[in-house]
Amino acid sequence: MTKSDLIAKVTDSVKTLKKKDVEKAVNAIFTSIQEALSQGEKAQFIGFGTFEVKQRKARKGRNPQSGTVINIPATAVPVFKAGKTLREQVAK
Repeated sequence: MTKSDLIAKVTDSVKTLKKKDVEKAVNAIFTSIQEALSQGEKAQFIGFGTFEVKQRKARKGRNPQSGTVINIPATAVPVFKAGKTLREQVAK
């Protein structure tokens, strides 16, 4: 499912909203999650899941073409952990 698929699906299920209004709402949700993560907060939606930022340690890697060892710096990465209800729904 893409963002435009999500917008279309929500527009179909909520007949009172126009597509452009649903698009604004979806964009606002995504922006809010991004802002929370960039500030080091987590975005938790009970039953759905949690978005948070994890720190990945610096490590050594290998260039597959030349075989030389390279240093990969530490970085922050966004992660998603599915909630109980979502896990149960997917398992059906």
